Amino acid sequence: MGIWALHLLCFVLPVGCTLFLATAPHPWYGAFPWLLVVAISVALDMRSPAERRQPLATLPGWPFDGVLYALAALQLLNVGLLVRIAALEGAWTADAIVGVILVGISSGYSGFVVAHELIHRSSPRLQMLGRLMLCTTLYEHFFTEHVRGHHSRVGTEEDPATARFGEHSDLFFLRTVPAQFRSAWRLEAKRVGATRWWDPRLLLRSRVVHGLVAEWSVAFAIAALLGVGPFVVYLLQALLAVRLLEAVNYFEHWGLSRTTRRVRTIDSWDTDSWFTLYTLVGLSRHADHHAYAARPYQQLRYVAESPKLPYGYFGTVLLALFRKQHLRRLLTKELERRQLGPFAPSESSAA
Repeated sequence: MGIWALHLLCFVLPVGCTLFLATAPHPWYGAFPWLLVVAISVALDMRSPAERRQPLATLPGWPFDGVLYALAALQLLNVGLLVRIAALEGAWTADAIVGVILVGISSGYSGFVVAHELIHRSSPRLQMLGRLMLCTTLYEHFFTEHVRGHHSRVGTEEDPATARFGEHSDLFFLRTVPAQFRSAWRLEAKRVGATRWWDPRLLLRSRVVHGLVAEWSVAFAIAALLGVGPFVVYLLQALLAVRLLEAVNYFEHWGLSRTTRRVRTIDSWDTDSWFTLYTLVGLSRHADHHAYAARPYQQLRYVAESPKLPYGYFGTVLLALFRKQHLRRLLTKELERRQLGPFAPSESSAA
């Protein structure tokens, strides 16, 4: 019960969004202070104590699944309320601007994280819910590319979601977004046996095509029914969410290269941050997740040998976006200290 209660911290950001959106309209000077929930989260994360306790094997799964269902419902509610504000007040009001920031961050930190957990579950029903979450950020192809592409190719040159040693976060973003979509398209084309993009099997059976149709049907329906402003606001929150997701992708494997067939716990970056662990439903224990992808978030284990980020995810994302060179220096020092990535002993020197 105690561990489950700690994971309730993951509701702070999405519930803060709901409260802001539900109490609108606000005067302009009353809207911007709501962004303090983000600033406080970053500050707490950068000063967070370490959490290295291992989970109990006897933890029941249902209360932790309940957290995922509630977060999924909040994601849908928040996106809907944001579109409503833009329809009632306009897209360039203080409420709409702050709403885009709050919902975009919540979609990135909560919506994507929940979707990531759900698409790794074996239940088709839970996977479908995860795909629905991805549709709210216009990134449904992540379901195909992440599960079938990234997890099998992580740490290799073939993986578009693995950042190379020394790679700039902005250049990584420009490279990885189209590359992940192309990879997902090819994976589905191979699965259905299609050789051309106009092949009926691809158009009718590809999960990527299904996702594109679903997510953009909603987006264009918003434009048709509510106007250009709500449509633009919807796109902006999705763009911000994707930028945050790929900032996380950037540092989760930065500079690491896999030399074995099986993914090891040293092929992913971790953080010991207590705050990140309980606000992002276990995402910070990324090394154990890659070693055992089907393991639910509450059972992910602390791994001592994986490289450690300088801060939790909130703080490290801030560095990835605004203090890029400083983050690369910190990550390089950690790889050098642990002799990983470009600093790993070669086979000849080890011999």
